[in-house]
Amino acid sequence: MSDINTIKELLDQKGVKPSYPRLKVFEYLVDNRNHPTAEEIYEQLVKEMPTLSRTTVYNTLNLFVEEGVVIPINISSNETRYDARVMNHGHFKCGSCGRIVDFPIEMGECAIKELNGYEVTGRFVYFKGTCPDCLNK
Repeated sequence: MSDINTIKELLDQKGVKPSYPRLKVFEYLVDNRNHPTAEEIYEQLVKEMPTLSRTTVYNTLNLFVEEGVVIPINISSNETRYDARVMNHGHFKCGSCGRIVDFPIEMGECAIKELNGYEVTGRFVYFKGTCPDCLNK
């Protein structure tokens, strides 16, 4: 479980007013590294916050993305997932079980010669396939 005061400080540093719903959305993302969709976040949080609206969750996630607090993951064209781990890393999505796992990537100089002269501000690496658990079934 994450420390709510640490989350509050992080949001303050990013210029995001730490309202209770925002704190709970970010806490959920930190505590649940499953790269949830906005709908999954809403379905879990509404159990403890019955007045929570989907609009609040979507607006909170959009604000978090704008302020660099979370990153959106668009591996599949029909869904956006969210990750509170904003340092550079890649994602692998299993086509069988749907699980998404993180893996480290280097963010050194751009090694793609066609991008010489461009300013690269981020790398998004996605792989799709079948995870070992699903392969061994």
